[in-house]
Amino acid sequence: MEPPPPPTPTPPYTSSTSSTHPDSHPPHQQQHDQQQEQQQQVQQQQQQQPSRYEAQKRRDWNTFQQYLRNHKPPLALPRCSGAHVIEFLKYLDQFGKTKVHANACPFFGNPNPPSSCACPLKQAWGSLDALIGRLRAAYEESGGRPESNPFAARAVRIYLREVRESQAHARGIPYEKKKRKRVNSPSTGAGAGVSSSSSSAAGGGGGEGGSSTSGLLKDQLAGAPT
Repeated sequence: MEPPPPPTPTPPYTSSTSSTHPDSHPPHQQQHDQQQEQQQQVQQQQQQQPSRYEAQKRRDWNTFQQYLRNHKPPLALPRCSGAHVIEFLKYLDQFGKTKVHANACPFFGNPNPPSSCACPLKQAWGSLDALIGRLRAAYEESGGRPESNPFAARAVRIYLREVRESQAHARGIPYEKKKRKRVNSPSTGAGAGVSSSSSSAAGGGGGEGGSSTSGLLKDQLAGAPT
């Protein structure tokens, strides 16, 4: 009689949960990872794309540099002065879209003229003021010294003031300057009021109050309309 065959070894029991791939994650974990990845991609795109202000400032700076290259004779940036900046602003008037009535025009001072006229289109004061603010910042960001910044020249400030007041009269739209809070002292309270009123009524003379217009210009550039 032959001996019985040896029993077949039974394989160890393995649970179905232990066969799960070690790299697999629950669905909620995968969704969380995808959201984090999307947020990182959005942040990278935002960092790569400049803001609207930065993009406009770059375009304005490139336009001004192109103007200097086309200047006759060509003008280097270190030799640029406030007079050249004013010349550039006048050059931009040909691309303006704001009707500025001449003194002889029957619609002079009329904010709502009943019909069209032959008066020229110019750049609005608000656009020029905002442009100078961007170019002033771009000049210093490009390595220029603040004390030699042509866009901060006194002549440019006077020109902008003349444009503001002439357009306000021609279009019949008064410009109301925002009142700033002042700390009045017995020695300087009256003088500050005279300087402020003279600078707003000078219309380009710039004699009285001219020394205090640098601070005023800085405030205008910070909140200039676009």
